[in-house]
Amino acid sequence: MTGEVRGLPSFALVLCLVAGLVATACGASTSPEVEVGPAGTPDPVLVAGREVFMDRCSSCHGASGGGTGKGPRLNRGLLEQEYDGLDDAAAVVLGGRRRMPAFSGLLTRNEVDAVLRYIRDVL
Repeated sequence: MTGEVRGLPSFALVLCLVAGLVATACGASTSPEVEVGPAGTPDPVLVAGREVFMDRCSSCHGASGGGTGKGPRLNRGLLEQEYDGLDDAAAVVLGGRRRMPAFSGLLTRNEVDAVLRYIRDVL
């Protein structure tokens, strides 16, 4: 019978595929949590950095920093490999580079420092 795959009508197959894609996308849209530190609470700078990363960076660099094709991978120590220090990386975030927009005027220096620490220490 046409329109069936292994006994499922085509609309049910489409519904299953859509549900699977939504579930996958939802799971992938959350950046890693900041672990609780020795004081019993997460580092507030890293928590702030995670928020900035989710709001401003993850759409291009991926929720876990693995890249999306739109933006390069940032996780697994790439930040330290690419830049001599956080000041060099902050200059890129604030001023932009290639396809990356400039975030000066959109992020404070404290927010930039927080997101760079989050990338370095958590991702």
